[in-house]
Amino acid sequence: MSDPNKAAIAAEKEALNLKLPPIVHFPENIGADTPTQSKLLKYRRSKEQQKKINQLVIDGAKRNLDRTLGKRTPVLPAPDYPQTMNSEMKKKGFNYIYMKQCVESSPIVPIQQEWLDHMLRLIPESLKEGKEREELLESLINEVSSDFENSMKRYLVQSVLVKPPIKWLEDEGGPLPESPVGLDYSNPWHSSYVQARNQIFSNLYIVHPTMKTLLDLGYTTFDGIILLDFTGIRAKGPIDCESLKTDLSIEARKAEEKIMNTWYPKVINIFTKKEALEGIKPEKLDAFYSCVSTLMSNQLKDFLRKTIEEFVKLFDPKDQQRLPIFKMELTFDDDKMEFYPTFQDLEDIVLSLVERIAEALQNVQTIPSWLSGTSTPVNLDTALPEHVLHWAVNTLKAAVHRNLEGARKHYETYVEKYNWLLDGTAVENIETFQTEDHTFDEYTEYLQ
Repeated sequence: MSDPNKAAIAAEKEALNLKLPPIVHFPENIGADTPTQSKLLKYRRSKEQQKKINQLVIDGAKRNLDRTLGKRTPVLPAPDYPQTMNSEMKKKGFNYIYMKQCVESSPIVPIQQEWLDHMLRLIPESLKEGKEREELLESLINEVSSDFENSMKRYLVQSVLVKPPIKWLEDEGGPLPESPVGLDYSNPWHSSYVQARNQIFSNLYIVHPTMKTLLDLGYTTFDGIILLDFTGIRAKGPIDCESLKTDLSIEARKAEEKIMNTWYPKVINIFTKKEALEGIKPEKLDAFYSCVSTLMSNQLKDFLRKTIEEFVKLFDPKDQQRLPIFKMELTFDDDKMEFYPTFQDLEDIVLSLVERIAEALQNVQTIPSWLSGTSTPVNLDTALPEHVLHWAVNTLKAAVHRNLEGARKHYETYVEKYNWLLDGTAVENIETFQTEDHTFDEYTEYLQ
């Protein structure tokens, strides 16, 4: 009995004396970012699957490409050209073309801005005004810059490379830029320049100093003025057309006398000076004075043309502030109703003013005629061109018709309503009614 009890007691003691497992200590670098841990943290299953899908697509595309290429006709080998076709001359030509392209592609110093500014200063300011002229100047500057660059490339090619004597080279590579005509200074040019300059001065008389003086005098006298002043016609109110014609005719005659007493004596004074004919040979006098007459004629024609254009603008229906107001009366004479003046009379008077303006300054003597004092004077050709007069007449006719439409409708309304009272129709109707037998009520209804 003691033995089993001892064994049980020993077992209980052994159970009570159980030992815990030993404590395991982690390594000190467990929190550090090691390569193994970085790879594990960066791993994404979706990316791996996408790589596999892309690889499968690429492999399928390669297989399809191989099948497609296998069905094509195999490329023929390069032909075996004769040795003559691969000669040294051909190699030199291709080498020259390649070298030429290399040289032309090298950077080129652009034209200096100072040069362009100097060119622009030589152009008069009047030719630079306006948007279109600014665009034209810009295109000219671009063209000059492009020509300068092409010239520099041509110079580089010619100074660096030596073109081999090959016939097909120019066709294959393009011809070299040629020098602009007129800029070849390899030969002396001063003598030819002086000769051309002397010919211009001896034959082109418009560049003579006297012509410049005459031209400046014309600009000073006729610039900004016309033969007649039309600004105050509207302010006069209703006026008689005959009075307007008379007033403008008188004003035209006074303006003509003023020009002949101011401008013409100054012109004569220019040619009475000794230096007026300086450099003109005796055999060239007729040609010189012919040029003078042409210049004076052009100035006077332009002066008259501007006057007619302003007179035509006076009747522009769009500008009501300048339209003249003509006095017209509705009259009854000889059993007839009409306007006085009639529409045709008014139109004729307006058109006659164009003729009056065109008749002004038609008796201006030429300079040789005045200097020689001949009994039969020779006058300048100051008649206006026919197309100017036709334009003015047609435009004024249309304008007068448009401006008289209201008066014409007013006249037609009067004639339509009351002409039967004036031409005897009403009297005949009354006499016929009286000869007939009517009742009092019928008389009353007829009068109503």
